[in-house]
Amino acid sequence: MCISSGSITVKENERWYSDGVVYPKPAWLREELLSKLARWAVENRKSEFKSTLSLVSVLRYSRLYQELKEKYRDMVKVWPEVTDPEKFVYEDVAIATYLLILWEDERTERGVTTKQSFVDLGCGNGLLVHILSSEGHPGRGIDVRRRKIWDMYGPQTQLEEGSIIPSDKTLFPGVDWLIGNHSDELTPWIPVIAARSSYTCRFFVLPCCFFDFVGRYHRRQSRKTQYREYLDFVLEVGLSCGFHMQEDCLRIPSTKRVCLIGKSRTYLPSSELWMDEQRTRYLHSRQGHSQCPSREGHTPSAPQAAAHDAGPQDSHRTCDAGAECMPDALAAEGGVAPATGLWMPGFCPREKAERVRNCAALPRDFIDQVVLQVANLLLDGKNLTTGSSEDGSLKTWNEGGSLSLAEVAAELSPETLQQLKRECGGLQTLLRNNHQVFEVLNGQVHIRDWRRELQREKPPEAKRSLPAEVFKTRICWFFTHHPDGCVLPAALCPFAHGPEELRPSQTSKKQKQAP
Repeated sequence: MCISSGSITVKENERWYSDGVVYPKPAWLREELLSKLARWAVENRKSEFKSTLSLVSVLRYSRLYQELKEKYRDMVKVWPEVTDPEKFVYEDVAIATYLLILWEDERTERGVTTKQSFVDLGCGNGLLVHILSSEGHPGRGIDVRRRKIWDMYGPQTQLEEGSIIPSDKTLFPGVDWLIGNHSDELTPWIPVIAARSSYTCRFFVLPCCFFDFVGRYHRRQSRKTQYREYLDFVLEVGLSCGFHMQEDCLRIPSTKRVCLIGKSRTYLPSSELWMDEQRTRYLHSRQGHSQCPSREGHTPSAPQAAAHDAGPQDSHRTCDAGAECMPDALAAEGGVAPATGLWMPGFCPREKAERVRNCAALPRDFIDQVVLQVANLLLDGKNLTTGSSEDGSLKTWNEGGSLSLAEVAAELSPETLQQLKRECGGLQTLLRNNHQVFEVLNGQVHIRDWRRELQREKPPEAKRSLPAEVFKTRICWFFTHHPDGCVLPAALCPFAHGPEELRPSQTSKKQKQAP
């Protein structure tokens, strides 16, 4: 990498493999690093979060992360889920690295050699469970919905399909650690479950979506960011359950990377009965704050919600059923449930059948209308470039300007925004789904220039290029809608320039032939 004259040149070679976790991506180095360095140089504000990896050795972390990355990187190539393999694999490798070092330090502190056991509540794709189990820690993962990738791990990785409803039936007395990695509606309950499982049970949570004990968490302090306020709430839960609480920032490719840890208790084992009474009182005090929202839930203003990226769909959970989830007897009681049975009426685990909310189920004419409207907004930016026409001559081509997601959302009708708000990721997901037309980078929307796509000789392993079986199976959007036509000659464009070039889809044929 060379920095000169206010620009960055990144020289890639065969050994360069960026994962976006420890090793930055070339696009980030070229397009974001200089502006961030300039901002960091003049900033004089104290961060509201801990410094990254403050509880573990950074040197040991970097070494172990590199080892695990090499060991598990092939998961990227065989990832069967619809989620981004590169993000999920390397993020879980990073979380596993952190836990393995944290647990190794704990064994040294306690003077023991037996590796800690664990249960991952809401384990999702199960990769974290697979890595920790493969590294010698006995444990299992539980999630309400089975994933395709579970069958690829082998029998040594124990994954169970089932719902967790906080009660005396969901205790883990023989387990050392409970893990909540993007555990959503279970996040505030994990300190409670750990505290009541046994005096020696510890926990690790990585909060993402904001949930209270029942339903969504509603912020109450405008002086803090919503994220900081929610972290403080989970810290409060841990303290109220009798844990000494610790906080750290992980090195993962996510904006939600603060973890909270409860390793030891603030009271002696002899005070357990008294402490559990305090926990019950605390849960009772939270009942006024906790309420299951309606199906749509509380939403911000339309442009903000439509442009918001809701994060990985694989871990997204919603509380849809409301108070009808609880037995009638408990609903009639009111007040807090005692320490036996259900701990709080109204808790709703997410549904086993996950609703498709990734914009794929939207009406085709609605999607086409939004795509055309956004494209016209960008093309009004008039950024003309020169390219080769189909007959070999040169022609100018309007590659359009650049707009932020918020600017695009502000131009859409309230009805369009309302429909997008119901989808995970809103406008950003719709535009990314239409990657033939758009490129969304760092919150900015651009018209995709397919000349640059063809110039990328060695895309990352996880980059899913257009497979041969769908080549020329769809009409080229640019050929039909762009005022200058497609920037590529028909022979090079992966999409059909007119009905005569269309080929039958091999994918649909395979689906029909499948038993």
